[in-house]
Amino acid sequence: MFNIGDFARLGRVSVRMLRHYDAIGLLRPADVDPFSGYRSYEAAQLARLNRIIALKDLGFTLQQVQAVVDEEVGAEELRGMLRLRRAELAAAMAADAMRLTRVEARLRTIESEGQMPTEDVVVKRVPAVRVAELTAVADSYDPEHIGPVISPLYDELCRRLPAAGIRSFGPGIAYYEDAAAGRVQEQEQEQEQEPVLVHAAMTVEVEARDGFDFEIVDLPAVEQAATIVHRGSMDAVLATAQHLARWIDSNGYRPVGHARELYLECPDDPQLWVTELQQPIARG
Repeated sequence: MFNIGDFARLGRVSVRMLRHYDAIGLLRPADVDPFSGYRSYEAAQLARLNRIIALKDLGFTLQQVQAVVDEEVGAEELRGMLRLRRAELAAAMAADAMRLTRVEARLRTIESEGQMPTEDVVVKRVPAVRVAELTAVADSYDPEHIGPVISPLYDELCRRLPAAGIRSFGPGIAYYEDAAAGRVQEQEQEQEQEPVLVHAAMTVEVEARDGFDFEIVDLPAVEQAATIVHRGSMDAVLATAQHLARWIDSNGYRPVGHARELYLECPDDPQLWVTELQQPIARG
């Protein structure tokens, strides 16, 4: 038998915690001296203590912990709970990291308000081009949703083109369409963002035919596009895109649909990327 201090040291917990577990009936001492009130514990009770601490660290409430340990959950079941909780925590951490990236991008945009841009806006005609492409749907047009969708598309497209004996040339081109066509886009109440159809494309010189595991598409010319060069990761494109939007508005134009992205330079380090945003426009 161990006194409460020795048992706490063996279990790597505090005496105060053991007294609390006793008070709520979660871990009763093996014996309580009727005269002194001193609590004593058996070594076998370390097994229950270990399960209590493990379940508590997994995020269970003490009421839930008691229900689980009273059912004498085995080590393998606890291992399964650990795997599930690990996956939940990993997903939460990824979501938090993505949220921080989004906030940082918005903050950079706020900080750049009123500053002179480092790149000029150029209005030009974008010629027609034939591309091979793959598509997928992103949850919204936010960079945080586009990036995880478009990167795998390009990886897969760069694998499929050589396998089909097709050589691509020139910069990659991304363009977008509203996936929820025909839905009302503007309503009085605030709406969640709409899904977007992402097109990841590479310029090719080949006729469309059956047997390709990608699409061959002729992108039409854009007679007027307001263009600007963005330098750096596309996660930070928001400030550049909003500067382009302010230029369009202040010069009497209106945007027509989503902008195309022309990937001029894409080294391994995304911070060194050079991308031209091509926003189709019309006189407003």
